[in-house]
Amino acid sequence: MSFLRRNWVGLLAILVSTIVFLVPFAFILLTAMKDKRQSSLREFSLPNGFHLWDNLVEVIQTRNYMLLTAFVNSAILTVASVTLLVIFAAMVGFVLQRKPSRWTGLVNFLVLAGLIIPPAVVPTIWVLQGLGMFKTLHGLIFIEVAYGLSFCVLLFKAFVATIPRELDEAAIIDGASPLRLFFEIVLPLLRPVVITVILVQSVAIFNDFTNPLYYLPGTKNVTVQLTLYNFQSQYNTSYNLLFTNILLITIPPLIAFLFFNRQIVAGMTAGAVKG
Repeated sequence: MSFLRRNWVGLLAILVSTIVFLVPFAFILLTAMKDKRQSSLREFSLPNGFHLWDNLVEVIQTRNYMLLTAFVNSAILTVASVTLLVIFAAMVGFVLQRKPSRWTGLVNFLVLAGLIIPPAVVPTIWVLQGLGMFKTLHGLIFIEVAYGLSFCVLLFKAFVATIPRELDEAAIIDGASPLRLFFEIVLPLLRPVVITVILVQSVAIFNDFTNPLYYLPGTKNVTVQLTLYNFQSQYNTSYNLLFTNILLITIPPLIAFLFFNRQIVAGMTAGAVKG
């Protein structure tokens, strides 16, 4: 009883988290196992029969295997965007922390503005059209990088502050160039925050729905989130196929978080207690 009294807040948080996260996932799984008639009731109940395999096959084969194409497009989008985010954010964070100048205040303001000011869709589409990047996968890659850069810069800047300056000075004395100093000395030490950025941004970009909807219309470069439209219309929705699709596109981010949650927490809190 004394244990419950001392830890009731933590136990309550665990209970609430279980309800918020596991109950919706259980509803998705149960609905994906049902047939079209039973799933249309949208009830939290056990399926009358096991139809998950049939639903999986139908979802994958829909519209000439569009889901497989969408997985490839989302993988390309995620890998390219995260790679550019890590390189650019690490460089900017290192320069802001190690080499302050009269422009540092302005750059810090712009970084914070990137977190505060919401993106403007119509002007962004106009810019992409002028550059010939609208409705292209590489155009959306630049959009994802631009939207996620501010957050990543702050993470890298905080972590760079924990690295002793003596390492930089020793490398410069040994004749290391600025690029060699960064890529061979500093970047390997940024491994915890690099892992955090990779995981957090990969899940965010892979699960992104609004940006592909706005900047990548059409079916040529469809991403996994947009395949949800395959099973719903104005008058009819196949909820068994819709939730099967949701289950398939939920599994990769879920696996990433289950295996790398400790690295995510370590990278997010790195530099938080730096004096």
